[in-house]
This record gives sequence, C-alpha cells and structure tokens, in this order.
Amino acid sequence: MTPGTLLRRATAALATVSALLIGSPSAGATTPPGPAPAAAPTVLTGAQLAASWTGPLSTRGRWIVDAAGNRFKLKSGNWAGAQGTYEGSGDVNDVTNHQADQNSHNIPLGLDRTPVDRILADFHALGLNSIRLPFANALVHDTVPVPDSAVAANPQLKGKTPLQIMDAVVAALTADGFAVVLNNHTTSYRFCCGLDGNERWNSGQTTRQWIDDWVFLAKRYQNNTRVVGADLRNEVRRDTWNDANWGWGNDHDLNKAFEEAGNEILQADPDLLIVMEGINWQGIPTDITPHGRPMLTPVATLSNTLIHSDKLVYAAHFYGYTGPNHTGATGTGETHDPRYEELSPEALVKAVDDEALFVTRDGQHFTAPVWISEFGAGGRGPVDARERDWFTRFTDILVRNDADFAIWPLVGWTDAAGTPNDSWAMVGYSATGTRNGVLDPGDWRAADWTKLVEAPARSGRIAPGPRWNMLNLDYGDYDVSATMLARPDWSPGNRKGNCPDTQRLVGLGRSDSRGLCTDAGQPAKASGAWTTVTDERYVTGGDWASGYNKLQCPDRTFAVGYSVRSNAMSALLCAPATAALPVNGRVLWFDHGDNRPATGGSTGSDWAPGYYKGQCADGEYLAGVAFTWKWNHGGVPDALLCRPLA
Repeated sequence: MTPGTLLRRATAALATVSALLIGSPSAGATTPPGPAPAAAPTVLTGAQLAASWTGPLSTRGRWIVDAAGNRFKLKSGNWAGAQGTYEGSGDVNDVTNHQADQNSHNIPLGLDRTPVDRILADFHALGLNSIRLPFANALVHDTVPVPDSAVAANPQLKGKTPLQIMDAVVAALTADGFAVVLNNHTTSYRFCCGLDGNERWNSGQTTRQWIDDWVFLAKRYQNNTRVVGADLRNEVRRDTWNDANWGWGNDHDLNKAFEEAGNEILQADPDLLIVMEGINWQGIPTDITPHGRPMLTPVATLSNTLIHSDKLVYAAHFYGYTGPNHTGATGTGETHDPRYEELSPEALVKAVDDEALFVTRDGQHFTAPVWISEFGAGGRGPVDARERDWFTRFTDILVRNDADFAIWPLVGWTDAAGTPNDSWAMVGYSATGTRNGVLDPGDWRAADWTKLVEAPARSGRIAPGPRWNMLNLDYGDYDVSATMLARPDWSPGNRKGNCPDTQRLVGLGRSDSRGLCTDAGQPAKASGAWTTVTDERYVTGGDWASGYNKLQCPDRTFAVGYSVRSNAMSALLCAPATAALPVNGRVLWFDHGDNRPATGGSTGSDWAPGYYKGQCADGEYLAGVAFTWKWNHGGVPDALLCRPLA
C-alpha cells in the first residue's frame, strides 16, 4: 500500500476510477508536537532472539506456535524494496520517478547506505522478531546484477542479481534470529497499487507461472527453518474491467488460486506457513456504483483447507486514510464513504472485527491466526491529527486482541538534515548512513509503537485442540489429502472431496456438495488400502434407512471423503482404523432442516449457507450416507449414519 506523500502523486497519475485504490492522507495537517518521550522496546541480540524460538512454525487454533508448541507472536515489519519502487512513468533511472524518491534497484531498501548488520541491529532495537520481505515475480527471473551503487554500503553484494541479494538478506536475517515471511507483492517491479499490471496474481503472468515461482522459492529456502512463511499475494484488487472474486471457480477466483498455490507449496516444503490475504478491493469507486473492501469477510462462509491444516494464516491490511468502502483516494476515485480514521471508536472496533479479527474466534471452520501484515502512519513532518488518533486507537485494538502484526515500511531514506523521504519508514538512513528512526527524538509514533511491541501477550505452550475444515465441491475436485493426491483418481468422472490426512469427514450439506472435516477425537489410521464405496455391499447390522440408497463404510473404517455427480451422491471414501470402531450408532436426518450438534463442531458458523446440513457429533465418526431419487430428492444426502468413536 502506498503511504505518505506518494499517495497524492499516485492519485493524480491514475485516470481510470475502476481500480483506483490509493489516495492522500486527509487534509488538516498540523505542526508536529515536540519530541515524544523516550521509549525503548525490550531489545534482544541476534543470539538471544535465535535462542528464544525454534522453527518451523505451525498453528494451533488462532495461535502461531514454534516447533516446541510455544506461542510465537509475529512482531514484524515490512522490509520493502524488492517489490520495486518505479512508479511507471518517466526515466526509470531518475529517482524522482520512484516511490518517495527512493530507487531501491529492486532489492531491500537501505543496502546502499548502511551495512546490513547495522540495519538488523536497528530492527532488533524496534523489538521485532520477524520480517515480511516483499518481492516481485520479476526478481525470480532477473539475471542482471544490480549497480554497484545500489549496495555501496555492502560491497560483499556487488555483482549480484536481485535474487542473489535476497538470498543474502534472508541468510543474514535468519542467522540473526529473525523469522522471515516471503511476500509476493507485485508481478513486475512497478510499485503498486493502482492500474499497474499487479492487480491480481495472474495479472501480467499466468496462474501457473505464479505457482511455479512460489514452488521455486519454497525449494530454494526449504533447508532454512527460519524462513517460516509464504505470503501468497499482496492486496488483490480490481483491474480495469474485472473484480477478483472469492469462490466463483473461474480464473479470477482468489479462494481457488490460494488453495492451488498453497497446496503445491506445501508439497514442495511442508514446513511453511501459508499466508492468505482477502480481497483488498472490488467494484468501481464512485458514489453511484457498488464498491468495497471485502478483506476476510467471505471467509466466514467459504474458508480454506490445506493438505496440512495447521499451516494456514490469514492476513489483512488497515490504513487510516482508507475505509471499509473507501479506496483512500482523493479527487478522482474518491467517494463519500468514511475512512477508518473517521470512524468512531466503536465503529472502528467493529470494522476491524468484521473484516479480519472474527477469524480468530475459536472452534469454527474458519478459525486461524490473523496477521495484520500492513498498517502504518507518517511519524515526522506535518502531522494529521485524525491519522495520529487513528494510529493510537488502531494499535490499542491490536493490543487488546493480542494480534500478530507487521508495520509498513521499515526502511526509508532521509536527507542530510534527517528529513525523511518517506515519513512512514520506521528507520531512515541518510546517504552517509546516519539514522533517524521512530525511536529517535521527534517521532510521535514512539509511545504507541512501544505500547504495541511491549503489550502483554499469551506465551508459553499452546495445547493442541480440535479443528474443523471445509470441503468445497462447488466447481470441481477438492482434494486436500496428501495420501490421495499421490494416488490415481478414486472416483473418475465425479467431483470429489477428501479431508486432510489428519482429519475425517463429519458433515455434509444437502444439495450444495459442501462437506466438513474434523480431527476431534481422530482415530488413528491404519496402513493399507482405502475403500471406495459405490453400493450397499457393506451395509451390515440391518437396514438403517429403509427405502433409501445407502453408502456405508466397511466395519473398522471411517469416512474421509465423498464424491458427487451434479449434487447427487456417487461414492464414499473410507480409511481403515488401527483399532476396532463401535458399530452401534444413530441415524441423523437432515432432509427437512439443519441437524447439527448443539456444541463443538463449528456450530457457530455456517459452512454450507442456504442449505440444510447434517453433522455427526465430535465424539462420533461418519459411517454412512443415505439418499434417494424418490420424491424429487435428486440423490442428494438425506441422512448420515453416525457411530461413536468409543
């Protein structure tokens, strides 16, 4: 997201309103107050930070944990530059044509001015434990060494390409104890966020190329367990003609693209967290056309499931000059919707929850950590009183919710007098390497920043708990079983869904082909073949749904997948258990309404909105499905056979 004074330049440069997403901070700037009181976060040396946690990271409910199961709160910043800073017009070698008059040469900013070990020391001083490292897809394919001037303060990097420099930066960060999350920010090196060719993951490139680039990077860093995550794409938004969508099954479906990319990345490197942002902007920003910032709102009814269900993290961005329905623009592309900084305290809390933090609610199909991976404000120069108030209120929200965060940006340039090119940067360096940062006198953000990084937070071991995940067969197969992905198609010609290998099938939607998986009380799976059931040969112990067709797992097996033709049941997939399972049970009908357990089981959220749902209790396994073509039922599920786990 473009901060600070660059917003005005970007707004003037973009004539088409259909994808205009940036603007300037609100008017009403005031003279900044005197220097903020001294504020200093707790500082860990590189050795201390490295000793404080062990990779890889994973998730337990809403929490991120390290390899020992201890909570690892992402206290992060964005070290920008490798995504490109060129604004798309004029001579690329003219620094005035770059974001905030800063030419990064497509590598992390500051390497021309300050030795990398000094930069990392300043990151430690900020109280950070992790870095979001934006990059462009162009970097992966760029074979041209950067100019020597771009790494003048780090001569060991002379003659290297942008990718090789990213290698060196990653190595330095992780050796100093930082966790690194790679962020695919742009496709080209053009600085985002208007009509710049970077609107979607497949703007300017194919989805296949985008995934291939990610798999390349996952393999490149897979032996470094402090490279902890793949942040799949930054701020997906409308291009000139089309919106991205969440769940339509087409080439603009972000939900589908994230599923495909995340699962291929995990097959290449199962240790990585997969970070998914919501849709940053849909619609045309005028007062007479629909528009808005969905963010993570669609996750409430269509969440994501990965082959490793403990690797998903959601992310969202908030800036004071934008709003739930405001692009942040001034002039062309501006609407009369309120900006976040204009919301009342209560309305801001509600907006942040509705658009992001609701995902941290325990025990739902969407439950996951939420990383606020971009937010920020300008800390020096003219100060907008509303922006300052917003920053204080927003960081208070992060503190109260014990939220993971990453401020934008970390590094910028200053002139010889210490005046920042980008007043949002947390540390700025002059051409001679002199620092002027948030913790130096005169930056009003110091107290709020220290409040944020020093806030009380949950720590220590996070106990594993049950999780629930959706299967979505709306438009095609939904195979998130590593076992079945390695095997031939088990139900040719039908749409099929398979639970992650650590989970079992526990619920089905009627007429929409949605499913629900869980690991609550999960039986251990035995080695041996899984059974595809297409008829009633395994129905034993009596007819439990007289007059209905039945698919029933063999005894000592439990359902882990299903297939449909249209929305009619075709087959049930059953996995063997290591121990005998009870064969008594109950029939759960849901042909006339929802039939879900009263507690547990993702009951506070809807995983098949608008359709009846049947769901076994957490202490049961799904052993069979009944259906019929009589009475215009169309072969969709009508009843489940639920049997106790013990």
